[in-house]
Amino acid sequence: MDVKSSTHGGCYISYWGRNSYRLLDKKFGTERHYDKPRYSFKRKEIRPGEFQTVDLDFPDTTESYKLYCQRAIASDIKECVSRAPDTPYDDSSYSNIPTTSYELPDGQTIEVGADRFKIPDIIFNPSLVQTIPGMESFAETVASLRGLPQMVIESINKCDVDIRRELFSSILLAWGTASMQQLKERLEKDLLEESPQAARVKVLASGNATERRFSVWIGGSILASLGSFQQMWFSKSEYEEHGASYVQRKCC
Repeated sequence: MDVKSSTHGGCYISYWGRNSYRLLDKKFGTERHYDKPRYSFKRKEIRPGEFQTVDLDFPDTTESYKLYCQRAIASDIKECVSRAPDTPYDDSSYSNIPTTSYELPDGQTIEVGADRFKIPDIIFNPSLVQTIPGMESFAETVASLRGLPQMVIESINKCDVDIRRELFSSILLAWGTASMQQLKERLEKDLLEESPQAARVKVLASGNATERRFSVWIGGSILASLGSFQQMWFSKSEYEEHGASYVQRKCC
């Protein structure tokens, strides 16, 4: 098995999506709090249909919990309004794209335009990072990065030849970013274009957003419940006694 990873994954997309909205507000002279944690305020109805936001003070809240809540908001924006473009993103094709609305926890509404297509395409084309305001300095970093389709193909090609055909037909999307609109279809399209002709590419993803988000845990729980898998278990003391090679002896 070969594992590929990238610094430009789902959390990265969430972060820079949030950052791009801040930069736009700065450009147009407005100021909103896109990542104001839900615990930090309450909404009070002052008259029918009109609400006032009242800040709450929780001085003992840790920075890690605040960051967790902020990332949750950014991830929800990404998963609700972002859409992987059908083809590689270019500004001219999306210059007149209609905006879509998203209501923040505090009741503010933001309008998201072409960014909802551009930012997701970073997964497929990391060099797009250079075109995002404030990210120009990352030009050298992204030069060595691979897009998602390339990482999938490289990972499969590192496996035994005998199982590659099966792996190409069993590509599973999981976790929160997998809920992004058109991600499955775009990945399958790009893989079909770049994979060997003999490969029968099929990308799988649950139709249920919750199952898609937690499919890794669901799969892990099913695997752990199998009697055949329990025979591969070993204790911490056994690992410390035999070392990493014990994994191969027990599991292969």
